[in-house]
Amino acid sequence: MKDPYQIVLRPVITEKSTLLKDINREVCFEVDRRANKSEIKTAVEQLFKVKVERVRTQSKRGKMKRVGRSQGKVKDWKKAYVKLKEGEKMIEFFEAV
Repeated sequence: MKDPYQIVLRPVITEKSTLLKDINREVCFEVDRRANKSEIKTAVEQLFKVKVERVRTQSKRGKMKRVGRSQGKVKDWKKAYVKLKEGEKMIEFFEAV
């Protein structure tokens, strides 16, 4: 079994994810690209001590970036929208925002 800290990498905090958190009780994370939905579900449940209703994933392709003459590519990554069950406490990343 994989370490939950290697599956769930960091929260994705955008306007859309903040809106989904308030309306649908969904939290967005950047996750390991090789992780599947069941692994993500168990990792979130272990890390945050909450019950997960469903997980939706999205694979994102990295963009091309330039700095002066040199050119490179941002790595590909995977995003997971995790919906919490009704009655579960919401996962808070910033308490005083």
